[in-house]
This record gives sequence, structure tokens and C-alpha cells, in this order.
Amino acid sequence: MHEFEIIKKYFSKLSLNNKNSLKLNDDVFFDKSKKLVISVDTYIHKSHFFDFKDPGLVIKKILRSSISDLICKGVKPKYYFISGSGNKKTFTKLNLSKISQSLKQEQKKFGIYISGGDTVFSNKLSFTIISVGFSSNIIFRNKAKLDDDIYVTGNLGDSYMGLEILKKKFSFKKDLNKYFLNKYYLPELHINLTKKLFNFTNTSIDISDGLFADLDKLINKQKLSYKVYISNIPISINLKKIILLNKLKKMNFVSKGDDYQILFTASKKKSRIIKRTFKSLGIKISKIGNISSGTQKSQIIDEKGNKIAYKNKGYFHNF
Repeated sequence: MHEFEIIKKYFSKLSLNNKNSLKLNDDVFFDKSKKLVISVDTYIHKSHFFDFKDPGLVIKKILRSSISDLICKGVKPKYYFISGSGNKKTFTKLNLSKISQSLKQEQKKFGIYISGGDTVFSNKLSFTIISVGFSSNIIFRNKAKLDDDIYVTGNLGDSYMGLEILKKKFSFKKDLNKYFLNKYYLPELHINLTKKLFNFTNTSIDISDGLFADLDKLINKQKLSYKVYISNIPISINLKKIILLNKLKKMNFVSKGDDYQILFTASKKKSRIIKRTFKSLGIKISKIGNISSGTQKSQIIDEKGNKIAYKNKGYFHNF
């Protein structure tokens, strides 16, 4: 059973008397009266991070992907709680020391503070993080408007190439390998963009499961569709060179997730303020398509202008 089917069938009804739960159809809990925003994420070894050879980098990836849920909502994270399950092999003194040092560095970088958690002995390595922020408003899912432009920050696909390198499916020169591995372990979060998102964004989400999987989630309760142009999806110079040299398909890299860039829609009237805002912050922004009527199916347009069918839109948990 699909993860969203489980939520809909077994848990959505339990939230009906709690408007702050947002019907379990968003990335966060939002209590407007208390200005409280909370997200919860669990990360399992082999499912969410490939290995544990460098626990310091792994914990940075986990923390960043967690607070990304708040950042894309226009909320600056303030506190986090972390729980971990492991054994004597994974929770060694050396590994725990590396985890502690990395968390200290991330706290300084993002202005966040550890506030509690739990540790459990288990042969299954996992981490759960609760991220907390405060805001009088958030940018919700399912608030896209007909004819909205679709934007994405940064570049897509570098993180997936990093994962492929870890899996030994690709290997390049040392510096290039390091570039992609850093993109996998250290996603770039635009925390200085949070409050400015309210100036132009109708709806937003962070790209965790994949561009098209998350775009589907972004408008899943609306009678809308989307048209996205593959040629407009931003990739780095490094990835572009590799794709061209090895005759790879761009689509297979930009749709795999783990990018943690912000995907949002905005009115065409907001294009100027969007360009000014991102230019002033030095953040790359790309318009990749537009929101269409729900009377037609969503479309993915390739570099030659042809509609393409793509079944594997991203990562999903199936039970």
C-alpha cells in the first residue's frame, strides 16, 4: 500500500477536529494562534541515507532535510529534537563525537538549537527529527492558481549523482566526485529566503521525493494540472557535461529527489519581484513551467517539444 493511501485510509479522519493538522496534507503542523510550526521526519539507514561511513556528514544531511520542511513554508527553524536508534557498532564513542561536532556546526550555521530527544538500542539504524519554528503564517500546499508560473531554486540532479557515486555506478576525478558527494550530503538551504517567500509565492514545497512527485503533491487536492519543460529545469555545469559526454537522459537525474530546493508557484504578475529578490540574495531561480486547467492531464515536454510519458516520478514508500 502506498504511504499516502495509508494516511488517507487510516489517519486522516482522526485529524478532522484538529484544523492545525492541515488534514495531514502538508509537511507541517501549524497553530496560527500560537504561531507554532512543527515538522517530523524519520530517516532509516539504506532508505534515506546510503551508508554510515561518515556519521558527521550523514547527520548534517538528515538535519538539513528536516528543517527544509519549515524553510519552504516561509518559516525559519528555531529548535529541533533528535531521537536515534543504533547499536554498539553504529553508536561508537567516535561516531557519537562526530555527530555531536556536526550538530554544533549546523546549529551555528542555521541558528537552531537542540532541545531534546531520545536514544534507543536497536540493530536498525535510524534517526527522527522534530523541527520547530514560529510564524504567524505559512505558505500552504494546494494554493496554486490557474496560469501560475512554476519556479524552482538552485540546481537539480547533483544529489542523485552523488548517490550513484556512492553506489559505485559512476566514478570521476577526485574533485568531481567530491563535488557531487557534497551535494548529496550537504543540500543547499536558502534560509535567508524564508520571509521573502510571502511576497510572491502562492504555494510551495521542498523537493525531497523528486520534482514531479512533489509537484503532484503540491496540487493534489486541486482541479489543476501542470506543464513542465525539461529544457528549463536547472542543472549544474558539472552535471550537464557528464550527461552530454555519456549520452545520459537529463530526466533520469532531475526527477530523483534529495535536492531540497524550493518548488513554488506564483502569479505571472510577480515575475519582476521574483527576479529582483533572487538577484539581491544571489540565489539561482528558474521558471520551469506553468499551472494549467485540471481538464487536461499534466504534461512533461522534452527538449524537442514533444510530450513524454514518465511513470517513475520520484521516490515513494510502499508497504
